[in-house]
Amino acid sequence: MTTTFKLDAELSATEPPERRGLARDEVRLLVAAEHGIRHRRFTELPAVLAPGDLVVVNDSDTEPAAVEGVRADGGRVTLHISGPARATPGAYVVELRDPVHGRVGDARRGERVLLPHGVVATLLVAHPDPTVAAGSRLWLAAIPAEGGLRAWLQVAGHPIRYSYLRGNHPLTDHRTIFARPDGGFASAEMPSAGRPFSPRVLAGLAVAGVGLVTLTLHTGVASLEAGETPLPERYRVPAATAAAVNATRAAGGRIVAVGTTVTRALETVAEPDGSVRAGSGWTDLVLGPDRRARTVDGLVTGWHEPDASHLLLLEAVAGRAIVERAYGAALAARYLWHEFGDTCVLLPGERHDD
Repeated sequence: MTTTFKLDAELSATEPPERRGLARDEVRLLVAAEHGIRHRRFTELPAVLAPGDLVVVNDSDTEPAAVEGVRADGGRVTLHISGPARATPGAYVVELRDPVHGRVGDARRGERVLLPHGVVATLLVAHPDPTVAAGSRLWLAAIPAEGGLRAWLQVAGHPIRYSYLRGNHPLTDHRTIFARPDGGFASAEMPSAGRPFSPRVLAGLAVAGVGLVTLTLHTGVASLEAGETPLPERYRVPAATAAAVNATRAAGGRIVAVGTTVTRALETVAEPDGSVRAGSGWTDLVLGPDRRARTVDGLVTGWHEPDASHLLLLEAVAGRAIVERAYGAALAARYLWHEFGDTCVLLPGERHDD
């Protein structure tokens, strides 16, 4: 059983903080630790952490991964491209969304969707269960765009947007300051826990004696439904990052992951004793009651939906009691949810061993 709560729709952040009169690093920051709850601004993160701590961030870029299309019956649809298929070269994991009603529940194997500039996407097989002929939320699709998919998306795509958002905001609003194009298909959606970081926050961390290193985990679509586990995702933990994590642990510092993406990547390469190794590939790891965090001691995170599988990951790092107190306090103080909302840092103060 995981943290349960009811989310008021009015707590959805409908636009970036910059459109609400705030800098991106001025969103609220709830600090949840063993000794209680504190309410801060994200600019105060350096003061919350301790000298010798290490912050680990995700440097994945954000793709304009949504494309408007037309189905065979003339109905309009938005195609979300989650990322490349793991075992089917040239195919992509996609989701069809109705601009009005959300999830499309009647898509079928072999269906063709007309996309901009004459590109046609063909649904090949349901994902992750290939035996489903119709009604799957996700599909593997062929999208034969001349010049390559990523180049085509630069002119045909836009950032993935959900119904709670108001207005169309440029791709720059959906990127963190760490975003680094690496030549391949990056994240379908922004690794949003890193969005509030700014040059002044980074300068503050340096002055406070807090280190910062990067890794890469390319995220798929975030529109998971209740009961769905995270999709396999591509990651890379560089040797320099692994060395910094191990040195910090040896010196008694905390490893503070920025987001569930960083946590998943680090824990994928974690040994039973909490040390980590460099690595890259695909991760299927799902953290929860059966697999607690070995390496990550603290977590900077946004606020997740009720019944989201990410809540189990939060509990795997901080324990259920702290997560429940944090969510209770956030709801009472009217914190804002989703990628442009407020933030939290969970600091349980002790490691969990398997």
